[in-house]
Amino acid sequence: MLNLTPQINLLAERIHAMRGDGRLLVAIAGAPGSGKSTLAAELARRLNAQKCATRVVSMDGFHLDNAILSERGLLVRKGAPETFDGAGFLHLVHRMKEQIEVIAPVFDRSRDLAIAGAEVVSAETEVVLVEGNYLLFDAAPWFNLAPLWSLSVRLEVPIEDLRARLIQRWLRLGHTRVAATRRAEANDIPNAEAVIARALPADIVLAPDGRVLNTP
Repeated sequence: MLNLTPQINLLAERIHAMRGDGRLLVAIAGAPGSGKSTLAAELARRLNAQKCATRVVSMDGFHLDNAILSERGLLVRKGAPETFDGAGFLHLVHRMKEQIEVIAPVFDRSRDLAIAGAEVVSAETEVVLVEGNYLLFDAAPWFNLAPLWSLSVRLEVPIEDLRARLIQRWLRLGHTRVAATRRAEANDIPNAEAVIARALPADIVLAPDGRVLNTP
């Protein structure tokens, strides 16, 4: 199992140094399967234990419903940039910049649908860890997010490692290996390649082995 302690130490120290007036929005970006959710959960656990009120919000809550994707011929491309409500997500991030209560949707992967009003960011929340594929993505409307981040972090994972992780994700959801491989290669891998090819600069870049590839 990957030891995330060095990465968590670095990010927690950086965030504590930035605390002051106002809420911090920390982007944790990367390709599908890069480990964003795991890192965000562990970092939130550390910060909350250190009395820094923190919540995790995922952009996956802004997946368009499968019925809409079917109408648009996009169901097979679910997870691509055009299959999200990007404008709605941008609006949410703007609202989270304010020290107010914000309600957000959550994506239920087991049921493959978004649940409205399932996440509460309280007015007392100091740090919001926002995780998602397209937080640092050079295409409209996503590139409008970059100036909103107090700190941006990108996870860089080689494409061959992503492929193995994405296949394993579908296997855990009950798919056969043939079906899991087909789903990963037909959609997840092209999405990962797009995230990598159109990545905007990040303040901190982390490698899957725990190394820090860059930091200001």
